[in-house]
Amino acid sequence: MPEAGREPEYVGFWKRVLASLVDVLILLLLSVPLLLAIYGREYLARAGAAGGFAGFWDFVIQVVLPAIAVILFWKLRGATPGKMLVSARIVDARTGGAPGTGQLVVRYFAYIVSTLPLFLGFLWIAFDRRKQGFHDKLARTVVVREKR
Repeated sequence: MPEAGREPEYVGFWKRVLASLVDVLILLLLSVPLLLAIYGREYLARAGAAGGFAGFWDFVIQVVLPAIAVILFWKLRGATPGKMLVSARIVDARTGGAPGTGQLVVRYFAYIVSTLPLFLGFLWIAFDRRKQGFHDKLARTVVVREKR
């Protein structure tokens, strides 16, 4: 919670881009070996021929597990590893406290809205007074600098 009368320090676009890149790298380092172990070297060809997913486990590893992991990190730590690296934390936009689980689920799925059109919802972070993307606005969250 911010000190009385003080605005929190909102985390801007480039730090959030860096945090996202770190998170994506971690997900790739975990998922690619699993997918190759399950589907073998023909994984990419199989996924391409199937129109996106090589099979059930591909969907689970690429969609279901990352969603669960991200929402759990947000719930338990207030941030993903990438956000922790840049000293950022997700908080409720009104109270400055921890967001509810429902808010976090909305925030995760609202990423889809932020990608349309042309990732405008993410670019909006660079111009918004409180550095909120569309997903933050929909979930009523902000990303603030974590005090150390």
